[in-house]
Amino acid sequence: MAAQRSPPRARARERERPGALASGNDQVHSWALVTSHALDIAWGIAKGSVMLAVSFLVAALCYFRRLHFHVGHRLKWWSGYLQRKFKRNLSVEAEVDLLSYCAREWKGDTPRAKLMRKAYEELFWRHHIKCVRQVKRDNYDALRSVLFQIFSQGLSFPSWMKEKDIVKLPEKLLFSQGCNWIQQYSFGPENYTGSNVFGKLRKCVELLKTQWTEFSGIKDYHKRGSMCNILFSDAILEYKLYEALKFIMLYQVTEAYEQMKMKKVIPSLFRLLFSRETSSDPLSFMMNHLNSVGDTCGLEQIDMFILGYALEVKIKVFRLFKFNSRDFEVCYPEEPLREWPQISLLTENDRHYHVPVF
Repeated sequence: MAAQRSPPRARARERERPGALASGNDQVHSWALVTSHALDIAWGIAKGSVMLAVSFLVAALCYFRRLHFHVGHRLKWWSGYLQRKFKRNLSVEAEVDLLSYCAREWKGDTPRAKLMRKAYEELFWRHHIKCVRQVKRDNYDALRSVLFQIFSQGLSFPSWMKEKDIVKLPEKLLFSQGCNWIQQYSFGPENYTGSNVFGKLRKCVELLKTQWTEFSGIKDYHKRGSMCNILFSDAILEYKLYEALKFIMLYQVTEAYEQMKMKKVIPSLFRLLFSRETSSDPLSFMMNHLNSVGDTCGLEQIDMFILGYALEVKIKVFRLFKFNSRDFEVCYPEEPLREWPQISLLTENDRHYHVPVF
């Protein structure tokens, strides 16, 4: 039986169906391309935005890092400036623990470091020195260490200063004893060479008398300490006081020399002084030794004897570099004429001194 033939419309729809399928596939492909292209564009935009944001963040971080560094540097500078401006620059510092100071200053295993550590331990355990005050290192530090202790302890005037007006001593040397050479006196690093030496010396000695009188009249230890902090943070006043001490030493040397010329008995320390070629008389002592003090050198051992004698104090010095020898402890002068008050110093090299605190 012959197969039934399809109607004409059905055959036409069958012929049109492949074209429709192809057209639908093309549309899907087009939409896919459009979508892919749109996604590519969107990703490119997003990627660019992300890269721009990352670049901005990196730039911002770098900027703020630099800003933080700059601000921190400026704050540190201003902090240091304000501290220097408003904090007293003490030439005798506050007390610090003796053994802690030693551990900080003398590290290592060198023979000298070991010697110093043993010397500091000796001071701590045997001599009961618990703290130390560091003294500014310059060519006045021996005078500074001695005067600081005289004022902080409230010691009174030496007996001979109570009998004489020390303010008039410069004129006394010139007019009574004919010491015209005193016009060559040098004021430490100032190197003053003017004609008003006597006027400058008088002001220095007058300041010493005023300050000494004030400190010796204060009975409260803490008040003297506060006043010392004020005085020993004023470099100008300090240097005037030290020049006054130098002149007091020169006056005592001149007095001893005059007594020696009159065949009177003088302390052995002055005989030793005048036996040296460089200090055979007051003028050579001033020119060769005293004028350099405060400028290019500090006090020598013979000068320490004279200083102790002039101020009527027994200066006991612990010479740490001489530990385990008979010169570890020395006194200036060795045999004080009377029961003078004692002050103590410590030194690591006979050039710079510190103040021990018992």
